[in-house]
Amino acid sequence: MTQSDSFRGGKRKIFETLTLGHLNELYATALRLTKSERDAEDLTQDTYLKAYAYFHQFKQGTNCRAWLFKILTNTFINSYRRRVKERSLLEEERIAQGDTFVCRASAEWRANPEHRMTHQSLSDDVQRALDELPVEFRTVVILSDLEGFSYREIADIIGSPIGTVMSRLFRGRRALREKLWDFAFEAGIVRTRASIEDETITAKAANG
Repeated sequence: MTQSDSFRGGKRKIFETLTLGHLNELYATALRLTKSERDAEDLTQDTYLKAYAYFHQFKQGTNCRAWLFKILTNTFINSYRRRVKERSLLEEERIAQGDTFVCRASAEWRANPEHRMTHQSLSDDVQRALDELPVEFRTVVILSDLEGFSYREIADIIGSPIGTVMSRLFRGRRALREKLWDFAFEAGIVRTRASIEDETITAKAANG
């Protein structure tokens, strides 16, 4: 084994130690963003390929999870919206470790009931409403309410000011509530299509 081979082997070992623990949650988020198992697998694979290629830029001791989510989110925003819409994914060069990562993620996801339950814990209506949000709103809602990132972390992940994150999150949550209200109306659970804000105002007036 050459010194170069030894270096690459050590790099990969460190990379796997730091990153593979986040594989399943990255795949889950990719699935929510792309709404397609095939595209989620591609997005997760490309995330790990890019992370491995730029691993020399990662500062050990900092937040590896946030770094990986930043790569995944930027990859989705920059490439996958167009590719998913056109349904003509361009094949990129795959390295062996990338194929290994994504195969492991998708196989574990399908085989592990706990992982599937985590994704399926959202009710069908909530998942449907989330899927219908504009991508810029859906992204911040997923990162905040499902993945637990702070405003500052989300701002760094998507490359936007904190104020933009807060605005998108507020509007995304409001749109999500209104979609759920519409679903409830369609199901006959509520009598009108009034927004939740209108219903809250009416309830306060009645109690006041």
